Amino acid sequence: MVHAGDIREWRGYDVVDSDGKKIGTLEAVYVDTATDEPSFATVTVGLPLQRKLVFVPLAEAVLGPVYVKVPYDRKLVREAPSIDTDGELLATEEPAVFAHYALPYATGSGGERRLARR
Repeated sequence: MVHAGDIREWRGYDVVDSDGKKIGTLEAVYVDTATDEPSFATVTVGLPLQRKLVFVPLAEAVLGPVYVKVPYDRKLVREAPSIDTDGELLATEEPAVFAHYALPYATGSGGERRLARR
């Protein structure tokens, strides 16, 4: 499991799948608002003029010297819900991010968002 440490340093790391194939470049980390622990990362994928940010869970990820290895297939990650490179994840889109990876989703007890960008 990946722990918080200094998550700002992860920006620009390669994100690789379980076979070591590069998926893309880590752009940002989203923490779980209930625990403040890293929960998802956005990964820059696509051609230079058609880049987008896809979401990938960080549970069971392994942090290397210049990479983050996730236990998901490259194709699954590249097909994940995405936002524009200058976009933001809307609260109404959060459930789809969790559902793509068959992860349970619930808002906070007061209905607050589950993910916050760090």
